[in-house]
Amino acid sequence: MADPLVSAATSLLQRFKGDAYAFGPDCIGRAGPYTAALGRRALVVANPSDWLRPARGAVLRALAAAGVEALGPVAGARPNSPKEDVFRLRNEIEARRPDVLVAVGAGSTIDALKAAAVLAALTPGCDDLEPFFGAGLVTAAARRAGARLTPIVAVQTAASSAAHLTKYANVTDRATGQKKLIIDEAIIPARAVFDYRHSVSMSPELTRDGGNDGISHCLEVYLGARPETIETIEPIALTGIELIVSSLPRAVADGADLAARERMGLGTDLGGYAIMVGGTNGAHLNSFSFVDVLAHGRACAVLNPYYVVFFAPAVERQLRAVGAIYRRAGYAEDDFGRLRGRTLGIAVARAMQRM
Repeated sequence: MADPLVSAATSLLQRFKGDAYAFGPDCIGRAGPYTAALGRRALVVANPSDWLRPARGAVLRALAAAGVEALGPVAGARPNSPKEDVFRLRNEIEARRPDVLVAVGAGSTIDALKAAAVLAALTPGCDDLEPFFGAGLVTAAARRAGARLTPIVAVQTAASSAAHLTKYANVTDRATGQKKLIIDEAIIPARAVFDYRHSVSMSPELTRDGGNDGISHCLEVYLGARPETIETIEPIALTGIELIVSSLPRAVADGADLAARERMGLGTDLGGYAIMVGGTNGAHLNSFSFVDVLAHGRACAVLNPYYVVFFAPAVERQLRAVGAIYRRAGYAEDDFGRLRGRTLGIAVARAMQRM
């Protein structure tokens, strides 16, 4: 019998991305035709890590089969996309002049390549991202310059940030310990692939952090939903949260549990869908200053229960629905339908902390 949550998530993602996104087990070969449709010379960006070797090799084979010349691979980015890695990738783009960029890796590599594509197209040779931090500034600069960014095919390998689906690129200044954000439709990858089987090599720590990031995306967007958007956001957020809450312990305990990995991938992908419909809030904002203290997903997981309590009187509908998910997963015994205001918020926060 088909899993109703998996079926619901699949339908939502197909509505979101259509033919521009291949997801699910054994789809990594789609990277070849996706790339060939955009160009014949591809700069492949992938870290040399052992855990990435299967995905990296599969993508290179797919490109060769599609008649695409692979330039590289060159190293991607370290965690949190340090700006130095962005500048190095910008130099690679300028030196090799590819038709298309192919990122193989997790969110940091994909975000760094997004930012590098911005610099290569709009300010070649200049190590300064400041003009692009914020919302819509890349599109405005490209319009003024009459320039076009090199398209990106993002091959995701970790259930986490959903960088392969979104308009966001996080970049970190390690000298100041501060993460900053580019938000722009122009940096959404032209095509994306996520073969959930290739996430089995995620470590338990990365699995925890990625799952917590996905929950936070869904939760924060849901808590901030306006009356005119909540009906759209609610199925995305609740399906994503339940997929992750119900599968994260299994994925941590047994990294090769393919059913758990598929549910994690779908759930974090829905987190990406959520942040394209609405915005995150307090926990994500605060987490940017914790970049030298905690992994991003863990920082959000620590902070969100406190925001749940703070927001509780204004978001009772959302908290009853979220609380029910944690109750079904065994993290609460409360009757959330009978609780109100701050008491409701505290009960949901305790369930989140137990998980």
